[in-house]
Amino acid sequence: MTEPRRPIAEMPLRVRYHECDGQGIVFNAHYMAYVDMCAFEAEKVLFGSHDEFLAQRTDVVVAEANLKFRAPARYDDALVVSQYLSHLGTTSMIHDFEIRRGGVLISEATVRYVFIDPATLRPAAPPDAVRKAYAGFLPES
Repeated sequence: MTEPRRPIAEMPLRVRYHECDGQGIVFNAHYMAYVDMCAFEAEKVLFGSHDEFLAQRTDVVVAEANLKFRAPARYDDALVVSQYLSHLGTTSMIHDFEIRRGGVLISEATVRYVFIDPATLRPAAPPDAVRKAYAGFLPES
């Protein structure tokens, strides 16, 4: 029996009025903002802060993102965004995000990040300490 995957971070948030469109639901682009906010929370969990992550002489850029919408979120909904690591390669990693309202999955995202050298902005393998911090959240095979 495989163990359930473990989130790197779980971020609660409440939908703000200005995030909703004319239909009264969260405008689609805000879901990516929620994902991005959770990614910074994961850096806090793993490294203490975004600045401490950057102090490792690495950074990441988004190379690919995919969103799936299952149900709408509306003003004042209490949501939880969870981030999971699904793949850790040589210079990239893939994270899955789940956005839930009251335990019900309303949206999913998959984001591929590429590690870069901050000085050159070119892909570069992350330092061993960074790789090790993320590797602890890989699902068991």
